[in-house]
Amino acid sequence: MKIGILKTGHAPDIVLDELGDYEVMFANLLAGHGFEFDAYNVVDGDFPSGPTAADGWLITGSKHGAYEDLPWIAPLEQLIREIYADGRPLVGVCFGHQVIAQALGGTVEKFDGGWSVGVTEYEIEGTRLPLNAWHQDQVTTLPEGAEVVGSSAFCENAALVYGDRIYTIQPHPEFTATMVDRLIHHRGPGNVPDALLKDAMERLDQPVANAEIANRMATFFKRGA
Repeated sequence: MKIGILKTGHAPDIVLDELGDYEVMFANLLAGHGFEFDAYNVVDGDFPSGPTAADGWLITGSKHGAYEDLPWIAPLEQLIREIYADGRPLVGVCFGHQVIAQALGGTVEKFDGGWSVGVTEYEIEGTRLPLNAWHQDQVTTLPEGAEVVGSSAFCENAALVYGDRIYTIQPHPEFTATMVDRLIHHRGPGNVPDALLKDAMERLDQPVANAEIANRMATFFKRGA
C-alpha cells in the first residue's frame, strides 16, 4: 500500500542529518506495517496529480498556520476535499489535523491559552496516552461530519475522525525525545515561554505512546483502503 506524504513544512536544519525530514520521521514511525511512501513538498508547490496518486494520504506538521495567506494552502485544501470525496484514507498530524478541519468548514485559530509543548497526556478513544505536543494553534470549531475522539486538558479537539475516511490528531507521534529537545533549543526560544520550555526539558525522558498511535494509523489506512 502506497502512502502519499504531503509535507507542509520541513524539519529544522539542525535535525536533518540526525533525524531526516518529516517524511523520514513518518516512515520510521510506520515501519513494519508494509507501507511504501511517496513524499510531496506541497509547502514548496510540489503537488501530486490527484487523489489516485496514492492509496492513502498523510499530511504533516508545519511551522505555518493553516489560516495564513500562503500560495500553497488553498490548493492543499482543494486536494483535501478531493481526497475526502474520493474516499481514500487520509491522516493529518498537527498542522495536518488543523488544515483538514479548515478545508472542510471548521475554524483554526491561534489559541489565547498559549502553547502546549513536550510530553502531554491525552485521552484518545478512551485510552490515556502520553504524546509529544508542539503547538499553539487549535481547531476551535468542528466541520460538519467531524467527531471528537481525543482531547487533553489544553486541547479540547485533539483527535478527530470523519467517518471511516479521515483520522487526525493534534500531537506528534513522529516526534522522538531528540526532536523535541532540538525544537526546545532551536525553535522555542523567543516563541515559547521559557517556563514551558524548561518544563518540557524536564519531561523529555518520559515514555510516549508513539507506537500505539502508529498502530492506530496503520489500522485506519488498511481498513479504509
